[in-house]
Amino acid sequence: MKGQSMKPGLRMAGVVVAAFAAGATLGPWVASPIMSAVAQERGSSRDETYRLLNLFGEVFERVKADYVTPVDDREVIESAINGMLQGLDPHSSYMNARAWRDMQVSTRGEFGGLGIEVSQEGGYVKVISPIDDTPAARAGVKPGDLITHLNGESVQGLTLQEAVDKMRGERGSAIKITIRRPGAESPLELSLTREVIRPQVARFRLEGSDIGYVRLSSFNEQTDVALRNAISTMRKQTGDKLRGIILDLRSNPGGLLDQAVQVSDDFLERGEIVSTRARRQQDSQRWNAKPGDITDNLHVVVLINGGSASASEIVAGALQDHRRAVVMGAKSFGKGSVQTVMPIPGNGAIRLTTARYYTPSGRSIQGLGITPDIEVLASKEESNAPLRDREADLRKSLRNDNDTHVVPPLPPLNLPAGLVDRVQKLPPEGAPAFDPTKPETDFQLQQATSFLRAWTAAEPQRRAAR
Repeated sequence: MKGQSMKPGLRMAGVVVAAFAAGATLGPWVASPIMSAVAQERGSSRDETYRLLNLFGEVFERVKADYVTPVDDREVIESAINGMLQGLDPHSSYMNARAWRDMQVSTRGEFGGLGIEVSQEGGYVKVISPIDDTPAARAGVKPGDLITHLNGESVQGLTLQEAVDKMRGERGSAIKITIRRPGAESPLELSLTREVIRPQVARFRLEGSDIGYVRLSSFNEQTDVALRNAISTMRKQTGDKLRGIILDLRSNPGGLLDQAVQVSDDFLERGEIVSTRARRQQDSQRWNAKPGDITDNLHVVVLINGGSASASEIVAGALQDHRRAVVMGAKSFGKGSVQTVMPIPGNGAIRLTTARYYTPSGRSIQGLGITPDIEVLASKEESNAPLRDREADLRKSLRNDNDTHVVPPLPPLNLPAGLVDRVQKLPPEGAPAFDPTKPETDFQLQQATSFLRAWTAAEPQRRAAR
């Protein structure tokens, strides 16, 4: 799908920053005659639709006339639109003109703020993943953190977009955030200085002199170019003697569907990459790989964890189904839906869930995630923690529909005998705590590196195209 435009709007396969409804409080109330309209018999006829639209108009007029303080018409209508979309699933939302501009900037790979991918939970702002080398990452913000206050003011009662707007600001300006972290006894107070966020979407280095390591932090318009540059640079650095590639998609929340397709295509010579199934059959699509593997068919290990979502899962699923890579780490997030961004001239855009996506074998990972071929956990604590913070835990998330069609089992890995047995699932006693600035403390990465070296040693001349 390289170079192919998407329609009807920009397709997103990433974690969505959506607004949420404010919590309600109980108190004195007076029944209004208009409430009786809600009890009308529901139906799908056009007359019923018109009656319900009239109900909306009547509620709107009552709010304008009788709410305790004057209301802004645009704010009320936009909140209503948001409520309608949020009632569908966790990833559909309305973006006003400013939010739409911000999203266009972020997909181009540059935006202002703290560098945090966020969603919603319980009225708080939940961190999906801090972006590498940003104020949030350097301050120690972690996936799963709940941001409860901004500059001492509670975020409850704000839409998520309003909270995001408060976190953004002039470069050099300071903000204090209060975090509630699972397992911490008391809230954490962090002071951060805003920066212009230009995340380096692909970080790469050599592990030793023979293994290439590439970490993709998101899928924006720069991702495929950055990956190709990383592989090319490392091949030159080693005199074209790379023995294998580690593709790190851990805590990558996703992004653009076309970039996920192109990244997958970079490693595949042929075959399906991903398909989407929409409400109408004619809107369903399928993407296939084109000849050409930028690694010359080197062995590949893909690292994933619970923060790997959507576009990351498309790549991991495609390479896993084709047995082009060994997927290692922990089960991924499980977001198997595609959002289409539909601009509304002069009024921002709506982000609407329009399709489910399926891996080449026809499996949906919606609510399930990608299960790694070899499980390796980051810490002993992770082995005792229940699976949480996944797509299936989100309110009104789509159900998985694998039971509606036949999903064939994946082909065997066909790895050299005893190779998988060498991989340790848990760090040994006394292992150092993970420090992102010290790769030697990254247990999952170290296991992937050792595995890849053993794999390439067992099959040193593997170059034939699939």
